[in-house]
Amino acid sequence: MGNKSKKKTKAKTFKVAVEETKDVKSCYQSGLKALGGHSGKIELSDTTQCEGSVNIDDCTQAKYPTANRWDYAFAYKAQVYFVEVHTASTGEVRTVLRKLRWLKDWLNEQAPEISKMKAKDRAFFWVASNGYHILKNSSQYRSVIAIGLNPIPRLKM
Repeated sequence: MGNKSKKKTKAKTFKVAVEETKDVKSCYQSGLKALGGHSGKIELSDTTQCEGSVNIDDCTQAKYPTANRWDYAFAYKAQVYFVEVHTASTGEVRTVLRKLRWLKDWLNEQAPEISKMKAKDRAFFWVASNGYHILKNSSQYRSVIAIGLNPIPRLKM
């Protein structure tokens, strides 16, 4: 009986959470490998604390071909972060907001184990692929600021 309660309280690893998520079960990669050429957009102060990554966009493309899919998830210091590397222009704000809505719905409906591990303070990041081009006086700028998704050049942790 004592063992059962210990197993229930033991936190799952990111790898196990990914493997238990049907849509991405075979997509886990060590370190930031799933980010491919975009891995340089993430700077970790202690790379040994990176518990792996998943390319959500590539792994879910066949199942959700017309959806605005989010790019990546990675685990760092036992918390999961979600990164969208995308053009940061006024005209792309609506697309990134649709991607965020899709991600949140997907986490709730298809990836509850990954969702349980999301970072408590800030879990979602928009990393600009080529500079910042959102007009500061636009409604699009106000909308990304309001939800805390203002694009950044690099994610430093």
